[in-house]
Amino acid sequence: MNDIKIFSPATVANVSCGFDVLGFCLDSIGDTMVIRKTERRGIHITKIEGHDLPFEAEKNVAGVSALAMMAAAKPDFGFEIEIYKNIKPGSGIGSSSASAVGSVFGINELLGKPYDKTQLTYFAMKGEALASQCEHADNIAPAIFGGFTLVKSVEPLEIIQLPTPNDLFAVIIHPQIEIKTSESRALLPKQIPLQDAITQWSNVGSLVHALHTSDYDLLSRSLIDVVVEPHRSALIPHFDAARQTALANGALGCGISGSGPSIFSLCYGNNNAEKVAQAITTIYAETNIPFEVYISKINTNGIKIVE
Repeated sequence: MNDIKIFSPATVANVSCGFDVLGFCLDSIGDTMVIRKTERRGIHITKIEGHDLPFEAEKNVAGVSALAMMAAAKPDFGFEIEIYKNIKPGSGIGSSSASAVGSVFGINELLGKPYDKTQLTYFAMKGEALASQCEHADNIAPAIFGGFTLVKSVEPLEIIQLPTPNDLFAVIIHPQIEIKTSESRALLPKQIPLQDAITQWSNVGSLVHALHTSDYDLLSRSLIDVVVEPHRSALIPHFDAARQTALANGALGCGISGSGPSIFSLCYGNNNAEKVAQAITTIYAETNIPFEVYISKINTNGIKIVE
């Protein structure tokens, strides 16, 4: 196989209480990438559509992660990458991680799959760091593993794949403003009250148990963030109104997707997801902010080859 076309999915990171450790994969939103072998060594980005991004491999998230893999694999040939960017950079649904994951997944396939999913996560983190100024895997891991993932450790890297309840759907509203991950992280406090820490890790443990047992009521009571959301929500216009509307219409929980501005709601079943999406659409339509709304079943497969 000399070329491959892939779908690299959007993801939701943090998942309320799970800052920097929890994430889940979306099914209906993502980038398309084409990767092909070339006799010319190195990584060469030949086409970018959808958004204005650097063609230089060293300045592009997909290029940096690919270069990290190439440094380890040391092939005597190179790769060309085409990027069809459907996830807006700065959207909060894993735009940079989709690029980072896509290049290493595609190259790994063309190399004969020498690296496992954890190793692919490691390479992709190098590209993600270009966008956020730190290496973290809470968007990358669900894109590669699918479903819900927990980043047990970054050093050494350890990813735990969590089960996904069958009837879990996500609603994403994306206000068309940009919030840079690095700037959003700068808002966070260096220290937090002990009681807030206790509440937060209690919610994380409860959420993981709810996923294992498909306990939607417990899942709902666990999707509460007392550490990060109070600081970051100020950057997102009408966040409180969107959250209250989602919960009033039956959403299990609602929170900031990644560093924002996207807002996610988890719902039981597609019918409830459609109701929540319509209600939030009505609220945001009254503002002067352009926005997009997506409904997605949780993607348990992650990144995939497109035939």
